[in-house]
Amino acid sequence: MNFILIVLSGILDIFANLALQKSNGFRKMAWGLLALVFVGGAFLILAIAEERGMDLPIAYTLWGAIGILGSVAGAYYFFHQKLKPIGYIGICLVILAVFLLQVEINWQKFFN
Repeated sequence: MNFILIVLSGILDIFANLALQKSNGFRKMAWGLLALVFVGGAFLILAIAEERGMDLPIAYTLWGAIGILGSVAGAYYFFHQKLKPIGYIGICLVILAVFLLQVEINWQKFFN
């Protein structure tokens, strides 16, 4: 259940980033306020997952990865923004970090 909460929190973070982009630096106030509501909801759900027993470093890492990857995909789809080569390296590093986190979790379960 906690993983579902983290995914939901990540999705709200993606919506917050896209709304912030749409707000054009808060020049469109409604989009800016919507971004604040989304990011507040994302942190609230992240806190609930942590309160229910998910380790904060794991929850925050997964939340961040979902937010980053989803925001990149959303920016490409909705705003036609493209990554530079360094951006692709960053994406690969985020995916590697999540993979290594999973390996570390399984490693701990094996030895405990």
